[in-house]
Amino acid sequence: MSDDDVIAEVRDPEGRVVVLLARIWDEKIARDHPEILKHSDAVLEAVATPDLDEPDRLPDRRRFYRRTDTPSRWLMVLVSYEQKPARIITAMALRKDPRSWNR
Repeated sequence: MSDDDVIAEVRDPEGRVVVLLARIWDEKIARDHPEILKHSDAVLEAVATPDLDEPDRLPDRRRFYRRTDTPSRWLMVLVSYEQKPARIITAMALRKDPRSWNR
């Protein structure tokens, strides 16, 4: 498998294609956030059907949040739209509610 191989593809709520590259999964997410390793389906679901999404502080990036019991209370997935197709650039478990969560 090449570092730039697409290991998963999903559409965001606006219908845009978002991919997960092997390199990002192996060298970023698995290394920095190993609690996510068994939850790749949840990462994709967070992008496809988020409970909350909001712009990131950097342009052309968006944060997708999904409530979950495993591996933590929330799953946050950061997507970059700086290239086509858009890419998942990280994912992590969060214990606290996102700042903009008001439900």
